[in-house]
Formats: sequence, C-alpha cells, structure tokens
Amino acid sequence: MNAIAISKNTRFRRYALVAGAVLVTLPGVTANRSADRPAKAQQQPATPDNDSGPQKPRHHWYQIGRASWYGKLFQGQETASGENFDMNAMTCAHRSLPMGSLVKVTNLRNHKSVVVRVNDRGPLPNNRVVDLSYAAARFLGFTGRGTAPVRLDLISGPQLAQMAFPANTR
Repeated sequence: MNAIAISKNTRFRRYALVAGAVLVTLPGVTANRSADRPAKAQQQPATPDNDSGPQKPRHHWYQIGRASWYGKLFQGQETASGENFDMNAMTCAHRSLPMGSLVKVTNLRNHKSVVVRVNDRGPLPNNRVVDLSYAAARFLGFTGRGTAPVRLDLISGPQLAQMAFPANTR
C-alpha cells in the first residue's frame, strides 16, 4: 500500500469516529435541553399569547425557595406599595413580582397553602424568596421555626376568576 491510500483511510476513520460520537451524544443533548425548559419558565411571569395562530403552551411562573415572616416590629409602617403594613393581613414582600400580584404559597413541609398579595419589596436576606406577613406564616404553620421551604405559584387568568367567583354559589 502506498502512503496516499493510508492517509485517506485514516482520515475516513477519524470522520467516522467523530460522526459516531455526535450521533451517540445528540439524544442526550436534546433530552437535557427539554429538561431545562421548566427552569427557564420558573424565572419569568406568564404572558398572554397575542398570536391568532395555534395556541402555544403557556408557561406557568413558579419559584421554590425559603420563606420567612415579619410581624409586630413592622406593624403600621409604610410598605413599598404605599399602604401600611398589617401583620394580620394575607400579604407578602417579593423582590420582582408586580405590586398587587396574587401568589399561592405552599409550605413544602406540611403542604398547607395560602394566597397572599404582594404589597412590599424584599426579603432582606438573599437566601429567601419571600417574606410573609405573620398571619400567612401562622396559617402555613412555621411561625415557631421562622423559615420554611415553600413553592410560590403566580395566580392569573382563569385561576384568578375562579377565586373571585366560586363555582358553588348556593
């Protein structure tokens, strides 16, 4: 065999090896990308589709992290929304959700849930995702501990209408 034939044969083997590696890796890469999609949806609030074409799936905004609460020390002080803080109201402080947003907060330890309204900014510690009023924390059962793992779900659209107008009105 001459040197040119050996060179072409080796080059072909290299291309075949690279092509095989790509084919083996490709299903894993696409599976990882589809697994990442909910994480991206977690960071952005849901927006209505203005498209007149086929309906696209809407991403539901949620966030998982630690919640804390605040009460007597802040009673009556002005919140970021301009209203006075009431520790007995179902309200919360969140860094980025719009003022007035309704959020379902679920305690991941005991699975109790409560709906609160965003009326303040915070929380102060960086490792917390929400500060709840004393009443909301008491309802969720973590006033003694101070913090709890929670899931926040933004309530919008049909969920909001269902809360305002219950199906069973008898």
